[in-house]
Amino acid sequence: MSEITVATRYAKSIIDLAQEQGIVAEIKADMDLFLKTLKGSPELVAVLANPIISHSKKIKILDEIFLGKVNKATIAFFKLMVNKGRGEVLYFTAGEYINQYNVKNHITKAKVTSATALSEANKATLIAELQQAVGGTVVLETKIDPALIGGFVLTIGDRQVDTSIAASLKKLKKEFAVQA
Repeated sequence: MSEITVATRYAKSIIDLAQEQGIVAEIKADMDLFLKTLKGSPELVAVLANPIISHSKKIKILDEIFLGKVNKATIAFFKLMVNKGRGEVLYFTAGEYINQYNVKNHITKAKVTSATALSEANKATLIAELQQAVGGTVVLETKIDPALIGGFVLTIGDRQVDTSIAASLKKLKKEFAVQA
C-alpha cells in the first residue's frame, strides 16, 4: 500500500477524532507546525523513517520537540504512529490532514507567480475573483520570477493560467518556426 493511501486513512482517523473533541482547527495548527519543523529538519525526517532507531528513542525526540507546543491528542497520535512502526508516514499524514481540513472548510490554495511583486490591491482583487469562481476561501501564495518578463502564472490545483510575456514569446517563436 502506498504511503499516500496509508496517510489518507490515518489523516481521516485523526480528523474524525478531532471533530469528536471539537479541536479540528487546533490539530490543523499542530500539523502545520509539524510540517514546518520537518521541512526545516531533514535529519528528523530521516530519524522517523529509520527502522533501526527504536520507537522509544523516536518518541523521546518527538516529545522533546513538540511536548507543550501541540495538543495532547496530537502528541498521542504521533506516539501511536511511531509505536505502530509508521513514523515514516507521519509527514504524509500531516499533509493529508491539512488537505482534508481544507476540503471540509472549502479552502482552496492558489499560487501566483509574477514578474514583479503584486500590490496589495492586486492581491485582494485576485483573491476576490478566485473566491467567487471557486465558491470558498482562497489562500494565495505569491512568488516572483523575473524570467516571466511580465504578466503572471496562476495555479489552482491541477489548473494553470499562463498570461506571462515569456509564454507568449515562446508561443510566437514556435509559430514562426512552423511557418519558416
